[in-house]
Amino acid sequence: MSFMYNPFPFDDPRPVNRPELCEKTINAVVAGGTPAVARQFVKNIRTLLKGKGVTVGLDGYTTADWTGFLNLVARELEMGEIPYEIINGNEMTLKSGKEIDAMIDPMLEWDTQIDPTLLFGKIYKDGYQGMLDAGKTARFRQFMEKQHVAEGKVTLVYGYGTLIPELRDLYDIKCFFDVTPKTSILRIRRGEYANIGKKRPGMINRIIRRCYYCDFEMAVQNRKELVQARALDYFFLSDDPYKIQMIPFDAFRDICAQLVKYPFRAKPCYLEGVWGGTYMKKYRKLPKDIRNAAWVFDFIPMEVSVVIEAGKEKLDVNFCTFVHMEGDNLLSRDCVKKFHGYFPIRFNYDDSYHSTGNMSIQCHSGAQYNIEHYNEFGRQDESYYVCVTGHEAKTFIGFRDDADIPQFFKDIEAADTQKKPVDYMKYVNYEESKPGLQVMLPAGTIHSSGRNQVILEIGSLTVGSYTYKMYDYLRLDFDGKQRPIHTRLGEITVNQERRASAIHDPADKNYIVQNPRLAQKGEGWEEYILGESPLLYFSLRRLEFDRQCEQDTRGERFHVLALVDGEAVRVRSKEHPERYFDMEYLDIVCVPADMGQYVIENLGVEPIRVHKTMLRDGYQNDPA
Repeated sequence: MSFMYNPFPFDDPRPVNRPELCEKTINAVVAGGTPAVARQFVKNIRTLLKGKGVTVGLDGYTTADWTGFLNLVARELEMGEIPYEIINGNEMTLKSGKEIDAMIDPMLEWDTQIDPTLLFGKIYKDGYQGMLDAGKTARFRQFMEKQHVAEGKVTLVYGYGTLIPELRDLYDIKCFFDVTPKTSILRIRRGEYANIGKKRPGMINRIIRRCYYCDFEMAVQNRKELVQARALDYFFLSDDPYKIQMIPFDAFRDICAQLVKYPFRAKPCYLEGVWGGTYMKKYRKLPKDIRNAAWVFDFIPMEVSVVIEAGKEKLDVNFCTFVHMEGDNLLSRDCVKKFHGYFPIRFNYDDSYHSTGNMSIQCHSGAQYNIEHYNEFGRQDESYYVCVTGHEAKTFIGFRDDADIPQFFKDIEAADTQKKPVDYMKYVNYEESKPGLQVMLPAGTIHSSGRNQVILEIGSLTVGSYTYKMYDYLRLDFDGKQRPIHTRLGEITVNQERRASAIHDPADKNYIVQNPRLAQKGEGWEEYILGESPLLYFSLRRLEFDRQCEQDTRGERFHVLALVDGEAVRVRSKEHPERYFDMEYLDIVCVPADMGQYVIENLGVEPIRVHKTMLRDGYQNDPA
């Protein structure tokens, strides 16, 4: 399961980051097409072929495909009359498919009464190590040790987990083929990937679910360990099999080290949805054949990438890789420790502008439920900031004070089983939407974004999408099938005490619809707290100014900025003004924790409003 279950195959060309890179680093990037990269790779191998054999390990992120590259490497070796052998390391070391299925299948939910589309499960935490067959691995090790003394021979071993610590010493050259999340999902949907232990792809939703709970998890942790141990010789960007880019690992480290000195923007992903609107499609000039942009994943850390200009090349780097390379400078050491090295907040736009209806009425599960049932880190919290509205826009949050909640559960059950429409307005409270409205949605809060608006959704770490749709207006999906409802999970996890009066009551320390209050101000600018609660570990704020605004991360907390009113701004370091990123309306930019003092300058004439998110004071001491 992934947030990005079905991304639209479009690469937004605008978000390009241009950190200053030295000539040595730029020149180290090997590009010009995969044949040229293979040719250079073989030249590098030849320098080690002096009286011994050379072993090469090729690891990679889920859906990495080494086939074309290795075919070209083989051709170069044959032309040079160099003996070689290419080996599938997974076949040589892993347990059988049946044994792997027996390990993973019990961790997945198979009861369609609980999980109608079989999306959920528990995260597998034992890595590729847990899938090794001891006997096969021992024999493989003996075989590989002989290759070192096979004079003049090149042995290339490829496969997922090839470079785990238990096998790493077998290789003279260590390579990792990275893939961006969007490309990985698109490859799965095209039938180009079978789960670990499977010989052929199965049903798409089953593949993606197993990837989320197993394959992706193993790949992320493996890559994290490899880059942090500095165990690699070469890092390959392999989204385009015909234009693979090879970067010596020291050069890749320098690229990431330079990027983290700048404010930066990620490359968004766009997803269609049955309720989706038209605002973002028109504003960002998306392709005509995209039906709508229901979700705009501008900065969901596990789903996006960062594009970095290196001379004439543009490097599309998995954002999670960048986080693991530069965690302390990007997040701060405290944040890395607290959130296990993950970027802890996610950002996207939900567009229902001029749409056919509301988003589903839904809720999300809390920490105890997620840890116990999914092996997740903790709760799934969200918040909505209203950016754009049309006629009669509403934001639904909490139950009405007079709601008969037991009857609500009966009604939504009847809607699911008997296709009876529900008068949801009798039960669910709503706020009249207007630009600037901020609502917090702690786990368990029933909520929905109504039609005719664009909202900035900001959520917590939980990587999976534990969204329990409780009512979806008897709506059909794009295939004409009834959309699945999670009435049972919703009833288990919804907070029935979160009613209209409670969510507005300042006397309740957990109230979640607050009036803006001044936090600090400077010359020509003010900063307001829009939402802050012990129930959420992030603080939601807005900066208001005409010409410029000064801010400071203090080396302690990253800031994420969204330009929610105004034409364009420049976000720049105060100490190094050449380090900047220019934002346009609705762009989202991250300011690394290590930046310190920075300035936001108005590049237009209109007054500016910037939404700012950062970790709340004391987040380090919060429970899961």
